[in-house]
Amino acid sequence: MRFPVVPRPRSLAGQLFAMQAVLIAVVVAGYALFTYVSDRRQGEEAARRQAMAVARAVADAPSVRTAIRTSDPTARLQPYALRVTRDTGVDFVTIMTPRGIRWTHPDEREIGKRFLGHIAAARQGGSFTETYTGTLGASVRAVTPVEDDGHVIGLVSAGIRVDAISRRVQEQVTALLGVATGALVLGAVGTYVVNARLRRHTHGMNAAELSRMHDYHQATLHAVREGLLMLDGQYRVALVNDGGRELLGVGPEEDVVGRSVAGLRLPAPLTGALLASEPRVDEVHLTADRVLVVNTSPVSGGERRGTVVTLRDVTELQALTGELDSERGFTQALRSQAHEAANRLHTVVSLIELGRAEEAVDFATAELELAQALTDQVVAAVGEPVLAALLLGKTAQAHERGVELVVSPDSRLDDGLLPESLSARDLVTILGNLIDNAVDAAQGSTRAKVTVTAYGTGTVAGELVLRVADTGTGVDPAHADLVFQRGFSTKPAAGPGGRGLGLALVRQAVTRLQGALTVTEGEEGGAVFEVRLPLGTPAAPAGATGRTMPRGAV
Repeated sequence: MRFPVVPRPRSLAGQLFAMQAVLIAVVVAGYALFTYVSDRRQGEEAARRQAMAVARAVADAPSVRTAIRTSDPTARLQPYALRVTRDTGVDFVTIMTPRGIRWTHPDEREIGKRFLGHIAAARQGGSFTETYTGTLGASVRAVTPVEDDGHVIGLVSAGIRVDAISRRVQEQVTALLGVATGALVLGAVGTYVVNARLRRHTHGMNAAELSRMHDYHQATLHAVREGLLMLDGQYRVALVNDGGRELLGVGPEEDVVGRSVAGLRLPAPLTGALLASEPRVDEVHLTADRVLVVNTSPVSGGERRGTVVTLRDVTELQALTGELDSERGFTQALRSQAHEAANRLHTVVSLIELGRAEEAVDFATAELELAQALTDQVVAAVGEPVLAALLLGKTAQAHERGVELVVSPDSRLDDGLLPESLSARDLVTILGNLIDNAVDAAQGSTRAKVTVTAYGTGTVAGELVLRVADTGTGVDPAHADLVFQRGFSTKPAAGPGGRGLGLALVRQAVTRLQGALTVTEGEEGGAVFEVRLPLGTPAAPAGATGRTMPRGAV
């Protein structure tokens, strides 16, 4: 069964073209009609003025008054009237007696007959015009008296036939129609060109389709949880959805549409990525309190029209990834320790089999005492369970990589000292990344060593001090600020996320907690990273961008 095909509605451009074409045709036709009526009325009025002027000129001529007093006025007035008719462009000049008997007429057969028309007003000395049908047909005529010493001695009528007036108007209307046709053609061509451009920009869609697309567009913008940012060709914000405002730290009441990306107060690396002309794929960038994955794609249609930017919040994912990396490190350390424990157990068993039980006991207890001593040292210095567990795990990891990790004797951090504002996740992010960076720097150096110091200076208004020193090559003073920027690293990239993210995350967390982060050169070489965090309850600064480091930052 075949269903009837429903014709697709005309596109918006087609509808506008049809409407504009009809509108132009109506306007031109209306103007032509108005001009025709106006010209006809003006033509008749001009004919009345011309006829009146000719009639008065004839009536005022002395030769006319002289001829009227002769015995045969027609003999002298007829040639004169014909000459005036020819010279002035009127159709007739009739001179008659006060009673209306013609002395002159274009048709000599009508001479001596009564004038057809009204003459009562002229006999009383008045002049007037009228449209009347006489011997020559309908005409616009003027009638005026010939006076001598205050007495009416004759009448003069001059007229122009209506068909002559119509011919004049018709000539004007023909020219008008030519102009109107040209205007209509020109308007149609212009309308077609404009609507062809409109059709190209609207992709041939009709009004209903455009309206439906707009509704879908708005619904999609508010439904998508990821951030969506659209920039025009001058890198100004053309559109941003709710998710984009939240991820970029832009308030809902702040009007950013039309503003340049450079004026959004974003971190410099993120601003550079948004202003880049080439596409960016899954780049990780940091804001004041978020880790964002940024993708950019240029919009082009013969020319660069703008950029579409998508933003994904991976702050929680990045934290979980860090914790997973730590767990993997712990797992590897446990695997190595299990391997070492198996070797030691085989040694103990072999000593017992050889009958040297006392040496077996001494060997086993020495290993236990060493491990317990390390645990006691860490727990005694750092009573905070999260930091203690982190230090024990990092110690095992560093040992597997040939680096000695020690806790400074100056460390003293009792359990319960840290307020709720300092979350365990932030502390793990800060201290864990500092230790990982220090182990990377110290690995391969002579007597590779990392020293960790953690202590608090008070309980309410004091500070938490975290200091990590290594025996690596140190930090070039020229790069003292660059080391905290995302992507900066002196080592090759590792994985899709690359290097140079750990210290950037540290600075992000420190800035959010209103702390201070510094890097200096150690007394024995290497670098010393120090973090100071207030133990009071800090309030996150509004609009923080993480681009500056308070209190002693470098």
